[in-house]
Amino acid sequence: MDLILGIIVACEIGFWVFVVLGLLARYLLRWRRTGAILLAMTPVVDLVLLAAVIINLQSGGTASFIHGLAAIYLGVSIAYGHKMVKWADVRFAYRFAGGPKPLKLWGWDYAKDCWSDVVRTAIAVGIGAGILWLLTVLVDDRSRADALTAIYPLLGLWFAVDLIWAISYTFSPKKRPADAL
Repeated sequence: MDLILGIIVACEIGFWVFVVLGLLARYLLRWRRTGAILLAMTPVVDLVLLAAVIINLQSGGTASFIHGLAAIYLGVSIAYGHKMVKWADVRFAYRFAGGPKPLKLWGWDYAKDCWSDVVRTAIAVGIGAGILWLLTVLVDDRSRADALTAIYPLLGLWFAVDLIWAISYTFSPKKRPADAL
């Protein structure tokens, strides 16, 4: 397995380890400050990945799709990280601390959430594109950076799909099932 791919996988695991440990500390052990510190450590995982990619390319590595995947991962982590942590927090609080049941969104509320995700996706795409540009500049050799520039259309496609998703639920809202409370 490619070294950078392994680091991406390790960083994803590390992200969720920090989230789970933070929530365990917050809700089961009642260590609020420790839980907050552990949750605040999740961005450190992103810095580790970015450093690994830069070191790999600066030491003569040829950029590959996996390096571009790292840029996408970083964009998603930065733009969606807070939402993912909040999602886990609500469910953890419900399960272990008597918190309210997580809300299921329907109709216009679901469409509004889709539009919020379009904004998050735009931020993620912008961050990913910026990191791709930075990596391309750092490589400073077009033949070693071609795989990075090939990622830009995928970023555009991802944004377009998310935009179409939001538009579709704007004009055809997600209906509440008859058995939903």
